[in-house]
Amino acid sequence: MATTRSALTDADIRCLVKGASPDERAAAARKLCRSIDTAPLSDADRELAGEILRVMAADAAERVRQAISETLKASPLVPHDVALALAKDVESVCLPMLSFSPAFSDADLTEIVRLGGPVRQVAIARRPELSPTVTASFAEHGCERAVTVACANPGARFDAPDMARIIDRFETSERVLAAIAYRSVLPLAVSEKLIGLVGDQVRAHLVTHHGVDPRAADAFATGATDQATVDLIDQASRADDVRGFVADLAARNRLSATFLLRALAHGQMAVFEWGVAELSGVPHHRTWLMIHDSGPLGLKAIYERAGLPARMFPTFRTAVDTFHDLSLDGGARDRERFQARMLERVLTHPEANVREDADYLLSRLSVAGTAH
Repeated sequence: MATTRSALTDADIRCLVKGASPDERAAAARKLCRSIDTAPLSDADRELAGEILRVMAADAAERVRQAISETLKASPLVPHDVALALAKDVESVCLPMLSFSPAFSDADLTEIVRLGGPVRQVAIARRPELSPTVTASFAEHGCERAVTVACANPGARFDAPDMARIIDRFETSERVLAAIAYRSVLPLAVSEKLIGLVGDQVRAHLVTHHGVDPRAADAFATGATDQATVDLIDQASRADDVRGFVADLAARNRLSATFLLRALAHGQMAVFEWGVAELSGVPHHRTWLMIHDSGPLGLKAIYERAGLPARMFPTFRTAVDTFHDLSLDGGARDRERFQARMLERVLTHPEANVREDADYLLSRLSVAGTAH
């Protein structure tokens, strides 16, 4: 290895193997690695360099192994077995190699994604290029942060089924969904799958950059929101712990005025009570009294305390009064009859905004009927 020896003295090599301190051995390792990476090597030189790297990769001092990883992170000269050994090392050693080294095969990378944990996954997600084989492993095993980084990586290639799998796994993660939406190229099926899950800004990007018809986007978004609300109300009707169910909705920012009004229209008074208690911070027993037993001003006071929209109060007032006037007797089609009577009351209310809310409710409940 004449070329390498010309750049590295015998004293350097002795220091590499028997250096008195880790710092001395690390300095010698960096010098040798730079020489290996820049000097033209014969096959014999390359083989000798590999043996020297194996010695350094087994050094007890972390900073020596780190010197190899940082200096040769993008070099094609690192032997495969050395790269694998460094990939299993501590984070300061493994991360430069996992982020750049061409020594790893797709099979190596998919296995590390599957078993290596979040830190190693993120390092691999940042590689300049990721094949569909590797990104498929992210779709199946990647943590949220790693999947976000991979989806935002322009050098990562994804097959459409794997993107769909990611959307299914992380449908509530704004970071993951946005990373997919802002990719330069998206299959239309993936764009449409995203439409009902993302916010207005990302939805507008999908329409502008990925060929989604604006009317279709509105239909997808509205349909997905309606179905989600219907599903939540249906879940509420079966919940053993309404208080916990409502608290969970509040934690996920799903406890909206529209949801509470539709719950009332379905006869779910307990959901409305606990929802108002949650939003107002008033204990349930006091909220119950203000809704049901405190005269005409009690509902308005607790409604305002909950921060619900002022313009919708007359609609809620009418819905609560209707609930008091009507009874749920548990008979056949009881809920349907209750909904019809409540909507009839609201539709004939003299205030215009109540009738507007009723028109909206009528259309949404119609959607609910077709959904089930």
